[in-house]
Amino acid sequence: MNTKEYLVTLNVPPSLEESVVDCLLTLESEHGFCSFPVNSHDHRNEGLSLAEQVSGRQEKIRFQMYVPEQELVQLLDQLKAEFSGSGIRYWVLPVVENGVV
Repeated sequence: MNTKEYLVTLNVPPSLEESVVDCLLTLESEHGFCSFPVNSHDHRNEGLSLAEQVSGRQEKIRFQMYVPEQELVQLLDQLKAEFSGSGIRYWVLPVVENGVV
């Protein structure tokens, strides 16, 4: 039986990296998750330092994970409860296929 999965992506302020890691580890699915530094670009200058405004980028930590359909609501609810107002951006995409070669 194939379980429908989603790819969840989070862009997190570096100051919250360890807290998000701890949260995700408590909810870890069979696939785990990955994290890596990214530069976020946005036309709004809200919350940016002067240096970030000049460079046009803001450092973030991106988390990505595969989440089975039955765990998706729990993950999003937990993130919203623990990090409300923190500025974490997220998006969810259906996974058409994944595997290991």
